[in-house]
Formats: sequence, structure tokens, C-alpha cells
Amino acid sequence: MSLTRNHYEASRWLATAREDLTAAQALSRAELYAHACFQSQQCSEKAIKAMWIALGEDPWGHSIQKLIMQFPAPEQIPDWQNWLSKAATLDKFYIPTRYPNGLPDLTPGQSYFPADADQAIKQATFFVSIAQEFLDGLRDKNPL
Repeated sequence: MSLTRNHYEASRWLATAREDLTAAQALSRAELYAHACFQSQQCSEKAIKAMWIALGEDPWGHSIQKLIMQFPAPEQIPDWQNWLSKAATLDKFYIPTRYPNGLPDLTPGQSYFPADADQAIKQATFFVSIAQEFLDGLRDKNPL
């Protein structure tokens, strides 16, 4: 894939991540906290995948931690442990926020609260921001 095509495709992934973030915020306002947490996880996964795609790589999987740990340009991640910590929080929202058997005897709606959604949205906002900075930095180094 050409550099121009990589930037284009990465921008599409990041735009979709932003839509997921908007959805998470709306779901939180609607007091659907489990759903807000899941959308925040989805947002962050897509933001990190946008970074991979910008480099011409093909990311696979749903674990944000794994996507960070296997990132093809690790020197581009200045605060590795901080990123992993935020990713770990979000990875915990991938399954149990969606399925009634993900937690013992409770539904996701009974298990997640405003503080969970607030934290997830905050982490997702971080990942969207750093992905945007990453794409902008690549664009500055390699003008289209």
C-alpha cells in the first residue's frame, strides 16, 4: 500500500474511532454505562489500529494491550507503561460489558457505573488524541 493510501486508510479508522467515542459519550449520558465502556474499548482499539495502518501494517486482534506490545514501531511509544495501563483498563471492557454470562449472576447493566464509563471515556479520549498526533507526525515527515 502506498504512503498516501496508508494515510487515507488510517484516517478512516481514526474517524470511526471518533464516532465510537461520540457513541460512548451518548451512551453514558443515557446511563447505559456498560455500553459506554464497550464503545470506549472499541474506540481505542480502532485508534491504535489506525496507527498500525498508517505504517502500512495489518493489525489483528482485539486486545489493546497486545496491539501496543506488538506495535511495529515501539520507539514511537514514549510512555509504554502508561499506555499499557490504560489499555489494560479498556481490555477488561471487551467481553463482560456485553454478555450476561460475562460476570457471575449479574447483567452488564447491573455491574457498570458512571465512574466506569467516565474512566473508559477518558482512556479512549487519550488514545484518539495520541493516534491523531501520530498520524499528524507521519504526515509532517512525509507530506502527501
